[in-house]
Amino acid sequence: MISIFQKFESAGILGINRRIGEFILPNNPREFYPLVDDKWKTAELTRQFHVPMPKHYGVIDTFGGIQKTKDLVKDHPGFVVKPANGGMGNGILVITSSETSERGKIIYQKSDGKFLQEKELNHHISGILSGLYSLDGNSDTCILQERLECHPFFQEISFRGIPDIRVIVYLGYPVMAMLRLPTKESGGRANLHQGALGVGVNLVNGTLTHSVCNDKLIEIHPDTKQTLSGRVIPHWISILEMSSRCYDLSGLGYLGVDIVLDETRGPLLLEMNARPGLGIQIANREGLVGRLKLVERIRNSADGPKDRVHRILDEF
Repeated sequence: MISIFQKFESAGILGINRRIGEFILPNNPREFYPLVDDKWKTAELTRQFHVPMPKHYGVIDTFGGIQKTKDLVKDHPGFVVKPANGGMGNGILVITSSETSERGKIIYQKSDGKFLQEKELNHHISGILSGLYSLDGNSDTCILQERLECHPFFQEISFRGIPDIRVIVYLGYPVMAMLRLPTKESGGRANLHQGALGVGVNLVNGTLTHSVCNDKLIEIHPDTKQTLSGRVIPHWISILEMSSRCYDLSGLGYLGVDIVLDETRGPLLLEMNARPGLGIQIANREGLVGRLKLVERIRNSADGPKDRVHRILDEF
């Protein structure tokens, strides 16, 4: 009798153990992990390599520094609060606007429409510094980042927040991509673990294909009621080339690259992940193994980012 694991293997589905043993451990040197795990170090790295990212308004790294938050963001009614070493979207707070009450207290509005007092925001930042959301549980740093304007392409298919595009990159070659769309359930955040949608993407031309939410296949966005398949993501080749460049700047052979589309600046690198999840296979209804093995057959160490993108796309 054929086991379910054998069926998955024959379908080219990549599992956790194989992902770690065959692709992550041999290709991701441990000394490079901090470059992607720490978002502040990522930002410094991207400046060196001239890869565009959202702007950073400041960093809070001590409890005494929490009080300077309002000064760092006073000229920016909308901003993002995030832990430098967080993961899976935990600890990220998106502020869309702010106003000062008659008593001089600042009131912030979150992306889900709810309001936050100044002391509540400070308490959240305190939790970040304590390591409440960090990957290793150690004390952390809080980053205050630009809140981006949603690209017109996403306005009718996304609920409030900013969608992002996850690209799996192997040895510098983009092999699979997924669009992550915020929902009401996810609180306007593009995180699958919190209820966002994952939408498969045709790697060649950026066309949306299949959609999944909470591990269930769907065809329309549950909140916007819009059909998703058939739409084409703008700036697609630029997105793939940016994801390929992340191999050169990170030194990681197997990684997930998260890119956002800004209305005025186009593709921006949001972050990189040295241990990208496997749900992208569900959204694309295809396993990763075949594409990873394809890269091993066609790769050319002399290829630059543009060459790698063209080489892999020529195979589809």
